Amino acid sequence: MYAFEKTPPEVEELLRRPIKELGLKLEGSSVEKFVQQLYRELDKKGLKRFRPPCYLTDEWGCPSGEPIIGIPFYLADPKLAALEREMNDLEDEREIMMYLRHEAGHAFNYAYRFYKTREWRDLFGPFRRPYRDDYEPVPFSRKFVRHIAGWYAQKHPDEDFAETFAVWLTPRSGWRTKYRGWAAMRKLRYVDRIARRFGDVEPPRARGAADVTVDEMETTIEDFYRDARQSDEALAARLPLDVDLKEIFAKSRRRRRPTARPAADLVSECRKPIVDRVTYWTGVRRPLVKSLVESIERRLRELELATEPGRERGDLAAVTAYVTTLAMNYLVRGEFIATEEE
Repeated sequence: MYAFEKTPPEVEELLRRPIKELGLKLEGSSVEKFVQQLYRELDKKGLKRFRPPCYLTDEWGCPSGEPIIGIPFYLADPKLAALEREMNDLEDEREIMMYLRHEAGHAFNYAYRFYKTREWRDLFGPFRRPYRDDYEPVPFSRKFVRHIAGWYAQKHPDEDFAETFAVWLTPRSGWRTKYRGWAAMRKLRYVDRIARRFGDVEPPRARGAADVTVDEMETTIEDFYRDARQSDEALAARLPLDVDLKEIFAKSRRRRRPTARPAADLVSECRKPIVDRVTYWTGVRRPLVKSLVESIERRLRELELATEPGRERGDLAAVTAYVTTLAMNYLVRGEFIATEEE
């Protein structure tokens, strides 16, 4: 795997150890402060009785119907966080709070069982609607709030509620102004109303059952990342990139023009913001977009393509547009580039 080549030396010793043997704990870890911040935000919004428990697991989430929040295990250890930064671009503090608020929305829904009410179904849709990972969002729809990248509120009624709750909960989000005139305002007012009504009410389900805890994860660190990324990397690696990349970047090789900068360095330096923005605006899964950008970076290095002084901004804009076009093609067709049969 390409990303494993950049594994920090202090993490290499952990790669083949089962995750359950690492002794990871939420309590006392660097991520615990974010959980406490979430609780303070809930309290400030008047939710005095709602405190969803949190635990370490393999990814962000709430087990369906369970008012409990799962937090990725790598956030509890600096060495594992360093590995995650190389593999998937580690969440920053802003993103951690975004995910916590979103998952708190799920937990709030499950703790008070709002999804069983007619008003909830009328606003958000049927809770039992099947989940689809390959959902096709309608960009810029004003029926939904915008919070997590990828028009995520459109994925499922339960996600719509969680995203709406997260926007409502976020300090200084200005939701009353930002969403004025939007159809999504009805949902935000609903969340605001039920929060006021149930703020001092004990939830019928105060605690939920975790699915897989960090102490039960038998897979090794290496296999965890390999299994998660293998298919995405294989899909991105098959792309015929050469013709397009040679058109975008200067065709001179760096050894012939010492003033030129390797194009791969430019893309590497800007990889995270490219992945962030393309994921946000297209709705394509972040790991897949990251694998695509890494494949482009790797091929640029192999081709020894360069960017000339004064052209860096234009070249960066061009490659970002290129990645966006490939991502949108994947969103519509299920592949980055159409097959010859099409």
